[in-house]
Amino acid sequence: MSDLPKPEELLAADRQPPHTDWMDIPTDIRKGIACYAGNPKSLEYVGLPNPRKWSCFDEDWQLPENWQDIIHKGFKERLDKFRSFKVFMDVCVRCGACADKCHFFIGTGDPKNMPVVRAELLRSVYRNDFTTAGKILGKINGARPMGIDVLKEWWSYMYQCTECRRCSVYCPYGIDTAEITIMGRELLNLLGLNIDWIATPVANCYRTGNHLGIQPHAFKDMLDFFVEDIEELTGINTEPQYNKVGADILFITPSGDVFADPGTYTCMGYLMLFKFLKEKYGFDVTWSTYASEGGNFGFFTSHEMMKRLNSKMYAEAKRLGVKWILGGECGHMWRVINQYMDTMNGPADFLEEPVSPITGTKFESAKSTKMVHITEFTADLIKHGKLDLDPSRNDHLRVTYHDSCNPARGMGLFEEPRYVIENICNNFYEMPANTIREHTFCCGSGSGLNAGEDMELRMAGGMPRANAVKYVHEKHDVNMLSTICAVDRAALPDLMNYWVPGVDVTGVHEMVGNALILPGQTERPTDLRGEDLPGFAAEAEGDTEGDTEGDSNE
Repeated sequence: MSDLPKPEELLAADRQPPHTDWMDIPTDIRKGIACYAGNPKSLEYVGLPNPRKWSCFDEDWQLPENWQDIIHKGFKERLDKFRSFKVFMDVCVRCGACADKCHFFIGTGDPKNMPVVRAELLRSVYRNDFTTAGKILGKINGARPMGIDVLKEWWSYMYQCTECRRCSVYCPYGIDTAEITIMGRELLNLLGLNIDWIATPVANCYRTGNHLGIQPHAFKDMLDFFVEDIEELTGINTEPQYNKVGADILFITPSGDVFADPGTYTCMGYLMLFKFLKEKYGFDVTWSTYASEGGNFGFFTSHEMMKRLNSKMYAEAKRLGVKWILGGECGHMWRVINQYMDTMNGPADFLEEPVSPITGTKFESAKSTKMVHITEFTADLIKHGKLDLDPSRNDHLRVTYHDSCNPARGMGLFEEPRYVIENICNNFYEMPANTIREHTFCCGSGSGLNAGEDMELRMAGGMPRANAVKYVHEKHDVNMLSTICAVDRAALPDLMNYWVPGVDVTGVHEMVGNALILPGQTERPTDLRGEDLPGFAAEAEGDTEGDTEGDSNE
């Protein structure tokens, strides 16, 4: 991050309206805000067209000779197939209600990052190609022909959108600009125009079952490391079941929880929770080393790719003969499950309607998808008094909560994570009301933008989120930002270090693990990160000193 502009330089971005029409402003594809092109091997592996080595900084993008016809045909097919897309192309009156709601517009000041203008990038071509008024009146009607400059503009701004849907909350016509971005990316993919932070995870997931391309034995090895760490901290062996045929429940979490800090501590929390439930209630859950990814980067590529990657979880549930699926703290996995699953891969009638084997609660929201969010599950356990918790073990944390865009706006998961946090933590503070729940600001790195080469864009896009964290940091001395999304847990540490030093990032179930009292555990003077807990460390030292003194007297 050494080549990043300083925070005060990003804040000084020009936010004055342009003096010319937005169509006349040339697109500036530059380092710091652009991502690397998709690896041709990755595109080829999943059957995406036109795999080749190219760079967005090159003049020649090595497009097929008939690329304009490909775009036109693809546009028409999607207008015919998706009624919502056609409606969104027609009904916008350009009122501007969405303009200042986008974190990328707020952060960059670029007018083309206004959701209304980002949608106009596609609408202008739609009017030119598919409406009578556009064909006759041209630019007067907001129409323009598809050309190479327009294509490059599409590519630049479709990948300056995290598809967070905050803009849709404020649209009086209900236009979902994220859906327009999704369609724009699908059209770009028809020409082999993808970014590597999406294309390679998609290929990896299609090949090995997770975004990182980790083989089954390596996935197990990583969980074994966590088991060893937990045993060192608690004296308890939390080894999970793998690929167990006939288990009651299949657990699937994003691979970021298994391979990337601080998500790894959240994974340790899962293992501790499941061990507790097994010991006390006979909880029968299995992990899969094949469906080892809940996240779905296909969502950022095309509807078809999203469908492919989502299906693997259900294929594995069917193979293992489980009753239902429990899902970990992830973002886009849950938007895909709740908004697309039924029409893509479902309904999953071969599974049972999820019922907690411990409390008897029916999870009505999962009646069709047969997949329950881990915070719903844990909140239900806490409500029924089924967990032994000591919230004081999180007293070193002063916590706020970031509503991850996809579970929040995509499935309405607002209260369950908060209920869990309030029962495992004594110091919880909300950010301002217009920045949380359905109004939540994005991390600025979602939808495949969590790369290293576009760090300037990420820091600018994440500025509104960071500003709200800064408010509670200064007012309440908040030192921990909690969240239930693996991308957030990977992206927010950099954002906090840049804008709000002194605030760390955690998953909710890391704090559950801290607070959970395992049957038969040893003294635990540290949290899951191995950091001393005030008070608990002193007690442990006192016990040790007492034992030593007793030995001496003998």
